Order: sequence, then structure tokens, then C-alpha cells
Amino acid sequence: MKKTRIDPSKRAERISWLLVTPLAAVLGFFLLMPIFTIVVVSFWNYNEWSFFPDFVFDNYIYHLTSAVTWATYLKTLKFVVITWLFCVSIGFTVAYFLAFHVRTLPAQIALFLVCTIPFWTSNIIRMISWIPFLGRNGIANSSLMHLGVIDEPLEWLLYSDFAVVLAFVHLYALFMVVPIFNTMMRIDKSLIEAARDAGANGIQILLNVVIPLAKPGIMIGSIFVVTLVMGDVITVRHMSGGQSASVGRIISNEISLLQYPAAAASSVVLLCTVLLMIGVMMRFVNIRKEL
Repeated sequence: MKKTRIDPSKRAERISWLLVTPLAAVLGFFLLMPIFTIVVVSFWNYNEWSFFPDFVFDNYIYHLTSAVTWATYLKTLKFVVITWLFCVSIGFTVAYFLAFHVRTLPAQIALFLVCTIPFWTSNIIRMISWIPFLGRNGIANSSLMHLGVIDEPLEWLLYSDFAVVLAFVHLYALFMVVPIFNTMMRIDKSLIEAARDAGANGIQILLNVVIPLAKPGIMIGSIFVVTLVMGDVITVRHMSGGQSASVGRIISNEISLLQYPAAAASSVVLLCTVLLMIGVMMRFVNIRKEL
């Protein structure tokens, strides 16, 4: 009896499917199922004491037509843009220094680990540590008054948009440093030498060689920063002293009021907004192709 031979390519494909099935099942259960549940609950109805299955669009209509919602989204987007500008500036500068000005690999690793030391503690601890520093009688105001720079404490250092952005940059700058540094380490140094031999100066090399080749890392870091700031709840609440709002705080307030369908609808809108922003950023660079 003649045995049928299986095509090696088909066999490899079947093995690939078998290998990816457990991971797909885990992701489907722990990621897709919760999202599906949130979407379903977002169409439910609720009253003062309970929520119940239904199919209504009231939650979305109220959320999308509320002036408070639009103002909050604009405020959150302002935080996103300002935080991104500072993070990409700091992240690119630090990564560029580590990749091109530190000559030995052990020194690069050591300095990179130094950058990660503040991130060995909790986000909340690192955020709250700014409060005694920026307070009215904090270290910053006391130092400035002692040096004669100011005559009275600066009120806008704490519980303001400045404090919120400062905390965001402190919390998420490393998420920009790591991918940019990883991408810059893959840049062939001979390209920079060739550009220098061709007569290009430092700025021309930076604009025409380093930045284009580092775009995938910049985009990955941007995705991290944008998604983290858009969904943040704790930082805006504590660093603004309750004077600023964010989309995450809207969802948190709705959950605290047991308005779970409204919170689910707000979460779906936020998810779609973040996915849209990521889609726009992905249009500028093909990360899968360039990495």
C-alpha cells in the first residue's frame, strides 16, 4: 500500500497553527472576551440602583453629545501632545547619547540601567514624590526664594496642568528611550561615516540619516506614550488637585456611581479614539517592515 507524502510546506503550516493556537486561545479569553463584554454592556440600560440588559444607544448619544465630554477630550489631547513632545525630545537625546557618544558596550549598559533606576519603584510613589517638591513650602519654592529668584511661592507649580505634564514626562519618558535606543543601536555606523566623508555636517547627518532610520523606535515609543496618557486616571487626579479632568477620570467617576453601561460606552469610545490615533501614527512608518 502506497503511503501519501505530505507536502513539507503544508506540514510546516500545520505545525505553525498548532504552535500559535494556545497563545491565540489565551489572548482570545483574556483580551478579546473582556472587550466583547464591555461592548455588550455599553448598550445596556441602567437606573439609579441597577443596570439591566437592553439594546439602547442612549449611553453613546449622551457621551458623544455632551459638551463636558468634548472639553475633556480636548484637555486630554493637550496633555498627550505636550507630554509626547517632551518625551520624544528627552528620549531621542538620551538614546542618541547612549548609542553614538558612549563608545563601549558595558558603559552603554551601565548608563542605560541608571536611566531605569527610578522605574524600579511604583508609578504612584514616583508621582506622589513630586508633591513635597513642588508644594508651596516645598523644595523648589524654598530654593528659589532662598536664591532671590522669587519673592513669594509659585502657586502654579503644584495642582496645575504643569504638575500633570511634569508627572507624565517623569513616568513615561523611559517608554520613549528604550525603543529609540534599540533602533539606534541597529544603525550601521558606516552609514554615518559615509555621510561624513561625503561632506555632511552633524545636523545633516542627524536629519537625513539618524532620524529616518530611528523612525520605527520613535513611533513605537509614541504609541506607548499616547496610549498611557489617554487612559491615565491617577496622575491627573492627584497632580491637578482635582482641578483638571481626563477621559479616564470620566470612566472612573461613572464606575464609582455604579453607572457601568455608561462607563462601558465611554471605554469603547476611548478605545476607538486610541486605535484611530495609533492608525494615523502607523501611516507614517511601516514598523513591521523597518524593524
